[in-house]
Amino acid sequence: MSKSLTQTQVNAPSHSIRNGFALFSMFFGAGNVIFPLIIGQTVKGNLFFSLCGLMITAIIVPFSGVISTSLFQGDYQSYFRRVGAVPGFLIILLLFALIGPFGGIPRLIGLSYSSLKVYLPKIKLFSFSAISCIVILLFSIRKKDILKVLGLVLTPILLISLCVIIVKGTFFSQASHHHGESLKPLKAFFYGIKEGYNTMDLLASFFFASMVYKRMKSQSVSDEPKSMMVNMLKASVIGATLLALVYVGFSYVAATFCSELSTVSSDQYLGKIGQIVLGKHAGIIVCLTIVMSCLTTAIALSSLCADFLCDLFKDRKPSYPLSLLIVLILTWGVSTLEFSGIVRILSPVLQICYPSLLAVSILNIFYKVYGFKHIKIPVFVIFIIMLISSFF
Repeated sequence: MSKSLTQTQVNAPSHSIRNGFALFSMFFGAGNVIFPLIIGQTVKGNLFFSLCGLMITAIIVPFSGVISTSLFQGDYQSYFRRVGAVPGFLIILLLFALIGPFGGIPRLIGLSYSSLKVYLPKIKLFSFSAISCIVILLFSIRKKDILKVLGLVLTPILLISLCVIIVKGTFFSQASHHHGESLKPLKAFFYGIKEGYNTMDLLASFFFASMVYKRMKSQSVSDEPKSMMVNMLKASVIGATLLALVYVGFSYVAATFCSELSTVSSDQYLGKIGQIVLGKHAGIIVCLTIVMSCLTTAIALSSLCADFLCDLFKDRKPSYPLSLLIVLILTWGVSTLEFSGIVRILSPVLQICYPSLLAVSILNIFYKVYGFKHIKIPVFVIFIIMLISSFF
């Protein structure tokens, strides 16, 4: 017994690192690539203020969802049931639609296509989307190995690729330095907040937390809530730190080359930066970055959506592979709208839903920590206010 416990204690730091890497790789997808670049190119000189806003909505807010879901032992159904059985189910259904085949996964494919098109102008979206869905299917089919693949294989490759672009672009490249007019500090701050919403990370945080929490529980000798929360906090700190570093690095590189980026559309920023920083013949590193960042998140989202589809039809429960295939067929159809088209559809929905979901997250933390029971009225009031304001 003591030998087993000692071995577990020795392995605990490696588990935290591995799960922290898995959290980072699950979160880091299309929005996490493109919106820091958009911020850097748009804000230019007052980047610090914009990054402060981005850290609130793209780091603090989604990881509040991770922590609050962990307080419910990763059970997102009981988590959302606090707003009512029917509203809770509808929220979960909406979230899976948005992060899954009708939003998040097609957006990942769309960004990959737009960025790769800088190097491969003849590539067709129709065939590229089909190939991407097949690749995601192959990686997602064995869901027991997903977190292991994310934490041990894909994330290190992703981090190396990102570091090459950031370090080379920051310290070893020449920029034009014709930045133009910068946004005012306050405007830059709120711009960062708005773009942080568009990462969509809060929507996925509840389900990512559930995946990682269950994995931690299987790794731990003690499944006491306090011990599990400590481990979850460690993994969250690692994942959040990695995300923050990438956000800062990408924003700074985009601000450095803001003049060069003004000639291309926002969904091609990463491909253009890679071309500027690494040269025309080093595009393989950029391609690797795009594929890895989008693939890691798409794998996790596809598996989550397939599991949800299995549970949704309990009477005629479809198999996991069949559910996964349905999710990816829908994904393929929506992805043909391209990145910009998907963003236009999602933007108003996110502005309405995000504040309400943040309220759910904060109130559930208060419920578990302080016993604060009120949740339905505050959440519904915020939702109605945001819904009305969207029409004006």
